Amino acid sequence: MAVILPVEGKYPQIGADCFVAPNATIVGDVTAGDACSFWFNTVVRGDVNFIRIGAKVNIQDGVVIHCTYQKCGTTIGNNVSIGHNAIVHGCTIHDNVLIGMGAIIMDNAVVHSNSIIAAGAVVLENTICSPGSIYAGTPAKKIKDISQELLSGEIDRIANNYIKYAGWFKEANEADRYYKKDQE
Repeated sequence: MAVILPVEGKYPQIGADCFVAPNATIVGDVTAGDACSFWFNTVVRGDVNFIRIGAKVNIQDGVVIHCTYQKCGTTIGNNVSIGHNAIVHGCTIHDNVLIGMGAIIMDNAVVHSNSIIAAGAVVLENTICSPGSIYAGTPAKKIKDISQELLSGEIDRIANNYIKYAGWFKEANEADRYYKKDQE
């Protein structure tokens, strides 16, 4: 069962139609919109500051979302995909963003809308990623503008696929409940 705990009297608030994997951890001052998914081994730790997550955000396996005590909360917009094992820490991610696997976004960084952060990229503290761009490398630098085809072909496709994948697990949970009931 997922670990969803209050910290200092602040309870996570999770929107409608969200999937939370059985081993995900969500604690403290966390608010998530509708149609989000928190995949296996994710940790969303709103213990030392706030975490605000929009709608239709998928937080894939092994992702860590955290913030900095009394300094930097974390804000994530709508229609955002955060790839496996990424770290999102004390930063702002706007709408329609894809963060690649293993990427790191550090304190006070801002990733503007319609952008891609490549797998393994490290967006350093205070970096501003311009809208409609692809950033890659360590430290992450803009490598090119994003095309409309890539915007809809990757950012939208991945976000929509994760809604579908979450549905598979919701169906499995329903089937499991009926199976267990039939076994009694």
